[in-house]
Amino acid sequence: MAKEKQETIVVKEPEKLKINLEKEEASHLITPVEEEEVVLAKPVVTTDVSNWKPKTELGKKVKAGTITDIDEVLSSDKKMLEVEIVDALLPSLESDLLLVGQSKGKFGGGQRRVFRQTQKKTMEGNKPSFATCAIIGDRNGHIGLGYGKSRETVPAREKAIRKAKLNIMKIRRGCGSWQCNCKDAHSIPFEVEGRCGSLRVKLMPAPKGTGLCAAGEVAKILSMAGIKDIWSKHSGNTTSRINFILAVMDALRKLMEMKVQQRFKKTLNIAE
Repeated sequence: MAKEKQETIVVKEPEKLKINLEKEEASHLITPVEEEEVVLAKPVVTTDVSNWKPKTELGKKVKAGTITDIDEVLSSDKKMLEVEIVDALLPSLESDLLLVGQSKGKFGGGQRRVFRQTQKKTMEGNKPSFATCAIIGDRNGHIGLGYGKSRETVPAREKAIRKAKLNIMKIRRGCGSWQCNCKDAHSIPFEVEGRCGSLRVKLMPAPKGTGLCAAGEVAKILSMAGIKDIWSKHSGNTTSRINFILAVMDALRKLMEMKVQQRFKKTLNIAE
């Protein structure tokens, strides 16, 4: 009986070692979610417009070639419902993801991530979901913001970029700084203030060579819009990154909403 027990022990030990080795090898192949969150979006790959079959009246005009400028679409009252309209009229768009999430860390000191992860508690277990903010722009006065949420990271990113294309808008650029007074559209023409909740963001024109004196995510948004020099000032609860981003977009939207007389357009060097 002792010999049989020894034989069974000798047979089982290599099987256990083999199983442990297979588990260790499989653990190295699995990529954690935190490493997947670091991947940033590349420049937007436009869709094949030749195979596009438009369904709306605006899309049919763009497909036929009667509308060749995106500003004509934005100035009209018709709403864009097809992403291919932006792909056809602005082929040089670029995209980037904003840091709206945070990885796990001691005392809330984790590194900033592009994906915001949340979980839903159910009887079956935890159901994670990922959300992200995408910003698109051509660095020439056109910019758009989109928010996407999904159970996986890649669909959330694609949804955010698709919504950003549909929310694209035009902004005014110019040189409203009395220290510079050049004729280049490198800054904004006048001071604007945006708000979201308790957060206030003020954007002020700056002379050439100043750079983007703003927070990291604010500078990323302004560079996508084609602004090179600006001063900014913010107050309120800036820890809410999404409110911070929405306040900046509200300030950029007011650049177009404010009416400017024709006699002041030359002095402010407004480029529309």
